[in-house]
Amino acid sequence: MREILTKIEQASRLDRVGDRLQRVVLSTLRPRRLRDVLHGVPLGHPLHPAMVQVPVGSWISAAVLDLMPGQRRAATALVGLGTVSALPAAVAGLNDWAALSRDQRRVGLVHAAANTVGVTLYAGSLAARLTGRHNVGRTLGWLGLSAASLGAYIGGHLAYKQGAQVNQSISELRRMSDGWHSLAEMDALPQRTLITREVDDVSVILYRHGDEVTVMLERCPHQSGPLGEGEVQEIGGHACVVCPWHGSAFRLNGGEVVQGPSGNDQQILPTRIRDGVLQTRVP
Repeated sequence: MREILTKIEQASRLDRVGDRLQRVVLSTLRPRRLRDVLHGVPLGHPLHPAMVQVPVGSWISAAVLDLMPGQRRAATALVGLGTVSALPAAVAGLNDWAALSRDQRRVGLVHAAANTVGVTLYAGSLAARLTGRHNVGRTLGWLGLSAASLGAYIGGHLAYKQGAQVNQSISELRRMSDGWHSLAEMDALPQRTLITREVDDVSVILYRHGDEVTVMLERCPHQSGPLGEGEVQEIGGHACVVCPWHGSAFRLNGGEVVQGPSGNDQQILPTRIRDGVLQTRVP
């Protein structure tokens, strides 16, 4: 399976389909507010992984009930719930997928294809159950669960091996040593200007607003874009740094994501002033 997934990552032939589908997704889900909701911006972490719990849980429960006598009605209800709830979960997944890099989109395309097969089989299972063909419905349900399980395995590779929609910057904290680190003289910090500094080779950005100074990890949690090269914009009444790569925006006074495609907040570091020097440390 590792060899197969590596070949999928490198399968440039998939880009023909993937690039076209990406354009369709971006043109269909055009309103930024809708895309932000689907990315999970209001939650501070991606929405898609949370949404898939409903269809997966329903289908697994239905498979268990199919092995028990007298549970046809309950199993049918769960198959229906899982099939219907898979659709909005798929929309959220496609929205995330459209903001990924090409090698990630290739694996994501196969992930989506496996899940599409699973949903189709479950739709057939539901139709068979509703027309009294429960044996056919059970068989299609187990086949659907197999396809969905394969899709889940590929999705795990996409998330945990390729880092899709996983916070790309948080691992930087593990490279910082304990204790307070001096960053800059307060008198030398300009107002409302992004400044880049390093703590143990970890890049951070500084932003001063009055006597308050924000220290934030510099790498964007979406795809490691350089926030230090981004612009400061006022969004929703708050100063935000906008990633120059994909447009994710984070509040400079708290790190909350206010604009996708990132679904994750950005890490803010604690600060203090000692003898006129700004210091920071690992939270």
